[in-house]
Amino acid sequence: MILKVLLVLAVIATVYFMFIKKKPLKTSKSHTKKRDTSEKIESNDMVECQSCGIYSELSDSILSGSKYYCSTECLEKS
Repeated sequence: MILKVLLVLAVIATVYFMFIKKKPLKTSKSHTKKRDTSEKIESNDMVECQSCGIYSELSDSILSGSKYYCSTECLEKS
């Protein structure tokens, strides 16, 4: 009887540890801390348009007066 109970508990524990319990994701330090203002912005970073509020890649954005714009139309609106 005890052997059956131990076997059932072992199966339940195996299922729990293999399928249910999620392992913590390994994240790099750059994702866990907030971006520092002195950090270099890379070309594939997303920036928010100051006029319409959509996000576009830094390489596709227009920089004017330390503000980023998604297009010339948004730049002319401001």
